Amino acid sequence: MKFLASFSAFVGKTFSIWVILFAVLGFFFPAFFKQFAPWIVVLLGIIMFGMGLTISIDDFRELARRPHEVAIGVIAHFGIMPALALLLTRIIPMPPEVAAGVILVGCCPGGTSSNVMTYLARGDVALSVACTSVTTLAAPIVTPFLVWMFASQYLPVNAWSMFISIVQVIIVPLLLGFIAQKAVPGLVRAAIPVLPLVSVIGIVLIVAAVVGASKAAIVQSGPLIFVVVVLHNGLGYLFGYYASKVLGLNFYKRKALAIEVGMQNSGLGAALATAYFSPIAAVPSAIFSVWHNISGATLANWFASRNDPDAPPRA
Repeated sequence: MKFLASFSAFVGKTFSIWVILFAVLGFFFPAFFKQFAPWIVVLLGIIMFGMGLTISIDDFRELARRPHEVAIGVIAHFGIMPALALLLTRIIPMPPEVAAGVILVGCCPGGTSSNVMTYLARGDVALSVACTSVTTLAAPIVTPFLVWMFASQYLPVNAWSMFISIVQVIIVPLLLGFIAQKAVPGLVRAAIPVLPLVSVIGIVLIVAAVVGASKAAIVQSGPLIFVVVVLHNGLGYLFGYYASKVLGLNFYKRKALAIEVGMQNSGLGAALATAYFSPIAAVPSAIFSVWHNISGATLANWFASRNDPDAPPRA
C-alpha cells in the first residue's frame, strides 16, 4: 500500500507528461483507445466521486468568509472564458462542430488541477478551491445555459438534457463521495493517497479515447484547434489576472484567479461534446486537457518566482 501511495503521488506530480503520452498513444493506436469512448461519462463520474471524497465543509466556509472574492472568481470564470470562446469562433474560421466544441469547453466549470497549480504558484489555494467548488456546483445550470446561448448558432443544443447529464456525471458522484467521506471515514482516509492515480487514469483515458475517435479530424483540423486552444487558455489567464487586479485583489489572490479562470474541467467538456455534438467537437476539450496542464505548470512556476509588484521597494 505504501508503494501504491508513493506511485500515486509520483503520477499526480507528473500528470502533464502522462496526458501528453496518452494523447500521442490515442493518435497512433486509435482502434484500441476509441473503445473507451462509451466509457467517458463513467470515467468522469469516477473522477468526480474522488473529488467528493476530498471536499470539506471548510471549502464552503471560505465562501461565507469572503463571498466578494469568491463571487469575483466565479463571475470572471463564467464570464471571461465563454466570451473569449465566442470571440475566437467569430474571428477564426472553423467548422461548426469545432466552434461548438470550443464554446463548450469555455462554458465548463473550473478544473480541479487549478488548485494544484495555484499551490505551485504560491497563490491563494483556499480561494482557488472555493471557486472550483462553486463553479462545479453551479455547472448544471450555468453550463447548459451558456452553451445554448452561444453555441446554438453552430449546432442544435438540448440544454435540458445537458442539465440532466451534468447532474448525473458531476453532482451525483460528488454527493456520493461526500457522503462516503462521512459514512466510512477510515476507509476514505485509506483511499485518499491513491486518488491522484485514479484521477490521472481517468483523464488520460478520456483524452486518448477522444483523440482515437477523432484521428481523421485531428489530422485535418488539429493545428487550427491547437492554436485556438492556446489562445483561449492564455487569454483566460491574462484576463483573469487583470480583472482581479482592477477589482482590487492583491497579488496572492490574483495568481489564484488567473489560474482559476484559465483552466477548465475539460473532461466534462469532452463528455458533453461526445454525447451531444460529435467526436470532432470533443477535440478542443481533449487538446485543452493536454495544453492547460503544461501552460498551468509553466505559469505557476513563473508566478512563484515573481515578487509582489504592489509591495513597497526594499530600502
